[in-house]
Amino acid sequence: MAKVSVIVPIYNVEKYLPKCLDSLVNQTLDDIEIILVNDGSLDDSGKIAKEYSEKYKDKIIYLEKENGGLSDARNYGIPYATGEYIAFLDSDDYIDIDAYIQMYEKAKKEDADFLECDFIWEYPNKKVIDKRIDYKNKQEMLAVVRVVAWNKLIKRDLIIKNNLRFPKGLRYEDIEFTYKLLPYLNKISYIDKNFIHYVQRNNSIANVQNEKTADIFIILDNVINYYKEKNLYEEY
Repeated sequence: MAKVSVIVPIYNVEKYLPKCLDSLVNQTLDDIEIILVNDGSLDDSGKIAKEYSEKYKDKIIYLEKENGGLSDARNYGIPYATGEYIAFLDSDDYIDIDAYIQMYEKAKKEDADFLECDFIWEYPNKKVIDKRIDYKNKQEMLAVVRVVAWNKLIKRDLIIKNNLRFPKGLRYEDIEFTYKLLPYLNKISYIDKNFIHYVQRNNSIANVQNEKTADIFIILDNVINYYKEKNLYEEY
């Protein structure tokens, strides 16, 4: 069993993908599993990912599927993960090469279900460090947690046991996933290191406002309904 499985959804990112994959295959953590999900890319992203998978057969699992979006690609990769912890990394971002060993060792030391690190917003002409806002309990966490999937280690068993998946076809999928995961966390940890480089692209999903922005209302309704169905609503 791997220590960490990293799921990387890939779609039309040929310009950014090599830097992302180099940051993963050179991780100092041993027993890392890198799951690349080519989500029907139309550029050379699939070719690049295949080349890396052939070169690093002991680390990389390459999968390909018809285009279904970010959530669908992540969900597709989850059943292939064997790691004690699952991490997600977007294919236009990259991570420091000693990140996962430090995150894994701290998570193990503290028997954490969930561990997050800080990250850096990388713009063409500046960098901004994103620091965690402290919280004392899960109710406070609900209000201030950074609802991105890619700066965390999450125990795989929690995801599998509770059948947690990202909502397909909706923006703000990380919000729904994070809020549905939160009630099942027993031990939450944090490492005060900005390991992730969150690369800002003008045409990325996060930077495009359109009618899909209204998906936030569906996402929040989904979360509220989930908490009510699981008898969690009053507690949180």
